[in-house]
Amino acid sequence: MARPFKKQQDSPKPRLKTNFTKIEVDEDAPSAPTQRLHKLLALAGLGSRRDMEKLIESGRVTVNGQVAQLGAGVTSDDVVRVDSRPVRLSFAPELPQILIYHKPEGEIVSADDPEGRSSVFDKLPRLKGAKWIAIGRLDINTSGLLIFTTSGELANHFMHPRYEVEREYAVRIFGELTEGQLLQLTQGIELEDGPAAFDVINPQGGEGANHWYQVILREGRNREVRRLFEAFQLPVSRLMRVRFGPVNLPPRVKRGQMLKLEPKEVLGILEWAGLDAPKAPARQLTQREKDKLTTVFTPKERKRRGSILNHPPREKPMDNSLPHRKERDSKPQIARKPVANRRIRQTSDLSAPKQQKRSDRNRGRG
Repeated sequence: MARPFKKQQDSPKPRLKTNFTKIEVDEDAPSAPTQRLHKLLALAGLGSRRDMEKLIESGRVTVNGQVAQLGAGVTSDDVVRVDSRPVRLSFAPELPQILIYHKPEGEIVSADDPEGRSSVFDKLPRLKGAKWIAIGRLDINTSGLLIFTTSGELANHFMHPRYEVEREYAVRIFGELTEGQLLQLTQGIELEDGPAAFDVINPQGGEGANHWYQVILREGRNREVRRLFEAFQLPVSRLMRVRFGPVNLPPRVKRGQMLKLEPKEVLGILEWAGLDAPKAPARQLTQREKDKLTTVFTPKERKRRGSILNHPPREKPMDNSLPHRKERDSKPQIARKPVANRRIRQTSDLSAPKQQKRSDRNRGRG
């Protein structure tokens, strides 16, 4: 059989040469905007701003391989690491999140409690690249509306005394106020930390010795509502916040339940506060995320992580290439005792199968 004709291979095409030109840096171009390092670390959910300042002072934070200094500014091009681990920082402003919580009695509004009592921060959903900020506080015996947000500016607008944001409460006292006492509570009463008064106080009726009142005031001093009633020897038996500024406690949010506000509601609150909305396009939500925005849910208590300062830095292994082998070799080896006259099991040790009875073989035949 004749050999097939071998085709002649075409000569390879000449490879095109690429001229690499170095991009010239425009020295007159504006530099990238910098932001405070401790602020970005706090927004990433690693702790408060004070904790981040202590973290930077301890030398556990590096920027581009160099130990960071307190008050340093970083850009989006810098590589920030905490304990040699890269940290994702958010430079572009995003639409803040707002969460409504119907706080029951018996919970404190504090992230760190040495007594280990139940805290509202134990039930908050986890966030990536942000942290929840409580707008105002309620003492352990007060229930009602509690607002959480991821925007520090929005939280400051709600809480700072110069903005005089209204707080509305439903109060039940043991006893009843007279007309003179109602007038005196609106004109002002001298307390230990200065004069205080209600902007509005309206009786809401009651049964027996208990009476309800609707009160509105524009400041949030410690136990101010209770102290105003205790000035007339009328103890408060129940106190519930029902409104904070433009945010009302929805009736469908029962005790211990949460509700996340929709983006259009968040934009309305930002407009009320006079804050600029982010110019970046909003992230497209999945159908599951859209359903969660309108659904009231009961949070589950989880383990609190706390600040990163409470966790010591991780120790590096001596040899990064063989970390597991070194740990295994460092463990004490237990010597096994030799087994004398050990016999290997054989096939002949198995018992023979039992013979099937004739009645069983013929069973079921017609």
